[in-house]
Amino acid sequence: MQVVSLRGRDFLDIADLDPAELRSVLALAHDIKARSWAERPLAGKHVAMLFQKPSHRTRVSFEVGIARLGGTTTTLGEQDVQLGRRESVVDAARVLDRYVDLIVARMRSHTDLVHLADAAERPVINALTDRSHPCQILADLMTLEEACGALGEQRVVYVGDGNNIATSLIEAAALLGFRLTVITPPGYEPDRQALERAGRIGSGTTKVRISNDIASLDGATAVYTDVWASMGQEDQRATRRQIFAPYQVNQALMDAAKGAVFLHCLPAHRGEEVTDEVIDGPRSKVFDQAGNRLYAQMALMAEIMETPR
Repeated sequence: MQVVSLRGRDFLDIADLDPAELRSVLALAHDIKARSWAERPLAGKHVAMLFQKPSHRTRVSFEVGIARLGGTTTTLGEQDVQLGRRESVVDAARVLDRYVDLIVARMRSHTDLVHLADAAERPVINALTDRSHPCQILADLMTLEEACGALGEQRVVYVGDGNNIATSLIEAAALLGFRLTVITPPGYEPDRQALERAGRIGSGTTKVRISNDIASLDGATAVYTDVWASMGQEDQRATRRQIFAPYQVNQALMDAAKGAVFLHCLPAHRGEEVTDEVIDGPRSKVFDQAGNRLYAQMALMAEIMETPR
């Protein structure tokens, strides 16, 4: 594989990488999981983690990964910094530059994340925004490779809201050339800008299809869903439950997808977007996805902080 370097780079979207860089991160993630790579590129380095939104998998996987890479962390919650209220995003970035070597930020607004990254001299990693969730998608791609083989031979079907997960999946499909069908209720499709961006990075070879037809499952190797109402959309939950009900991933839908595995970024609203029978079933890989967050993020940080090989 071509040796690439992300040293000193921000990672705000999957589209920030080119295909070789994305494959390099995934290859290193597999090596770390297989214990065939055990360097400590964060030794003597400190990472600040900013959380405007609650976190379980993201916080634990990053804190454990940073420790295994030899680093230390300071985790700051919403009330600690109060970005945009007590202190501007730009001022916070300039202050953190004086203390830390890397910033991991889980923020409400992607625009604020971009302002943070533009103002900071230290690298910034997107741990989730309203637009994208690229670290989750790194783990998803790793899980797909483990469960289904070469990504170029896969057809992923995403069912649900055209949210940040859908956006990042679209970018990954454009970069790596796997087929992706995004199925949403009418009016809940991914942002048009996400499709335009995918068209640019995919050099005209993008295999992404947007549909409202829940029956568009032929040839699926993976069925992926997410919650119908994300954080910040709680006031829409009742309405969305009615609109999205026909798009529930249940056993009948999985039977139509034949041998496809099931993916979910978690947390799941059981009985809404997915049934217990599916998420706890033999084709579910959701907890493998959660586990792979650790290795994917370790690989990403290793490549950003030091050329690992």
